[in-house]
Amino acid sequence: MNEQRRQVLQMLSEGKITAGEAERLIDALDREKSAPTPGAAPRPKGRPKYLRVMVDAAEGSGDDDGASRVDIRIPLQLLRAGVRLTSLLPPQALTKVNNELNRSGVPIDLTELKPQHLEDLIDQLDEVTVDVDDPDAKVQVFCE
Repeated sequence: MNEQRRQVLQMLSEGKITAGEAERLIDALDREKSAPTPGAAPRPKGRPKYLRVMVDAAEGSGDDDGASRVDIRIPLQLLRAGVRLTSLLPPQALTKVNNELNRSGVPIDLTELKPQHLEDLIDQLDEVTVDVDDPDAKVQVFCE
């Protein structure tokens, strides 16, 4: 184990950082370690494993007086499996689900959802921009 990882784990054990912060630090160390050296051929990007949504809002921003933090990590394999499961549903069930989704304001047609659509979406997430009305808030949506 390298010295930087050991320091991160030491800070975690001493309660100086949270488990989420430790995870992000270790992920950053891994990205640094795997960054290509100048002049080296770029490595092909690996298949992402998680969809990550992170929101940090400064104290006093928004409707409440405390700082808010959201950190969601969704396994992409769960999303991929869900897309594949839609092909197993009977057409009558899909019609009912589509009607309920539309009634709830979610205009998605599950009969048109294909695994390739999900992969295309994942490929495009590197270019996602999220606008937030609060200048003190930071929102990130990415795959890792």
